[in-house]
Amino acid sequence: MSTGKPERIVICGAAGRDFHNFNVVYRDDPDTRVVAFTATQVPGIDVRRYPASLAGPRYPDGIPIVPESALDALCRRSRVDTVVFAYSDVSHLEVMHVASRALAAGCSFALLGPRATMLAARKPVVAVSAVRTGCGKSQTARHLAQVLQARGLRVAVTRHPMAYGDLDRQRVQEFRSAADLDAARCTLEEREEFEPHIDAGHAVFAGVDYAAVLAAAECSGDVIVWDGGNNDFPFFVPTVHVVLCDALRPDQLDTHHPGEAVLRMADVVVVNKVDAAAADDVARLEAAVAQTVPGVPIVRAASPVHIDEPEKLRHRRVLVVEDGPTITHGGMAFGAGFAAARALGDVEIVDPRKSAAADIARVYSQYPHIGPVLPATGYSDAQLAALRATINASRAEVVLSATPLDLARLGGIDRPVVRARYGYADAGTPTLAEVVLQRLEAAMR
Repeated sequence: MSTGKPERIVICGAAGRDFHNFNVVYRDDPDTRVVAFTATQVPGIDVRRYPASLAGPRYPDGIPIVPESALDALCRRSRVDTVVFAYSDVSHLEVMHVASRALAAGCSFALLGPRATMLAARKPVVAVSAVRTGCGKSQTARHLAQVLQARGLRVAVTRHPMAYGDLDRQRVQEFRSAADLDAARCTLEEREEFEPHIDAGHAVFAGVDYAAVLAAAECSGDVIVWDGGNNDFPFFVPTVHVVLCDALRPDQLDTHHPGEAVLRMADVVVVNKVDAAAADDVARLEAAVAQTVPGVPIVRAASPVHIDEPEKLRHRRVLVVEDGPTITHGGMAFGAGFAAARALGDVEIVDPRKSAAADIARVYSQYPHIGPVLPATGYSDAQLAALRATINASRAEVVLSATPLDLARLGGIDRPVVRARYGYADAGTPTLAEVVLQRLEAAMR
C-alpha cells in the first residue's frame, strides 16, 4: 500500500552504471528519493559524494557514496525501501548474496533493464559487449571503428564510464590526444582504454552524464561505436549489438551478471581467441552459444599478440605487466603478455609478487588467483607509485607491457619497457565486418 512518501532507494554500484541509472531513471522522479550510492570493485571511490551539479535541484547537497560493506546498516538506519543493483561482472551467486542482504534488512531488491536505461541515439550505434571482462572488446571495437572509418564515415567512440576522479570535471569528456589524457588526469585504467583509440585516430567520448556524452558524440560522428566495460550492456540503444565470448573460458558463458543477459541480447556473437584455445573448447563454446541464442550469427576471431622488439627479451629476466581488469575481477591468472613471453622459450619470467609494494600486495591478497604477472592497477597516484615501485624493486632486467597503454610514457620506471600489443583478426567466414556492415546498412535504409 502506498504511503504517499517517495520510495527510498540505495543504488549499489562501482562508479559507472550506478550513476547512469540514477541520471536516467531517478534524478527527476518525484516519487523516489536516492539516499545513497554504495561502491565496490574500485579502490578509493567510496569516500566521495555525487555532486549536486550532477544530482540536480532535488539533491542540493548531493548524494553520499559509501562502501558496500555498510549496506546492511545503511538500509536499516535510512529506512530504505529498495536496493538497486547496478554494477557488472559479478557471478550470479554474488548478486544474490547482495540481494539477500537487502531482503534481510527489509528492502526490496531491483535490477534496472535495457528498456529503462538505454538512451536512443540520432545516429547509428555499433555496440561491443562481452560475457566477461577480458574477452577482447577493446580491440574488436577498434577494428570495427577502423572498418567504418575506411568506408568514409566519421566515427565517434563512446566508452563505458570509468568515473573514478572529480565527478564534476568528468561530466562530459572528449579525448583526441595524449595531452587531453594528461589534462584530465586520467587513471592508468582509463588510459588503457582511451590511448589505443586515440592512436588509431578515433575521438573518444566518456563521462558521467551519458545523455550529454551522447549529444557530444552525435555532433562528432556519423556512427557511434560503443566500447563496453566489464560485461555490461550498452547505455545506448544499439543498431547492431556485437557480443564477445572467450574460448579460453568456455564454461563462463552464462555464469556472470549481466553477461548472460548481454549474450541473449546479441545480434552477432564473436567466439574470440580461437588461436589460443583448444579446438574442443572452441567447438563446445560454439555449441553452447547456438543453444542459448539459436539463429544468431557466430563469428570466429583470433586475438594475435605482437611483441615490438622480442630480441630485447631473449636471455633476460622479464617482468610481465598485464591489463588490470582482465586479471583482477576478470578472473584470469595471466593474460596475453605472459603467454607471449613464455612462447619465446628463452625468457625467465620474474614473479612480481616477491617485490610487491603495499598497495599492489593488497591487490594480490584480494585476488589470490593472479599468477606471476603484475596487473596494471593505477586508480590513484599512490597505486600508480606502487606499480612503479614494484617493478623497480624486482629482479627484472626488462618489462614486457601487455597493457593497452604506453607504460613507458608514464615515466618513473627504471627498466627498459617492451610493448606487447594484441589486436583483432578474423578466423573464418563470414567476417565480423561483413555481418556488421550488412546489418548496419539494412537498419539505415
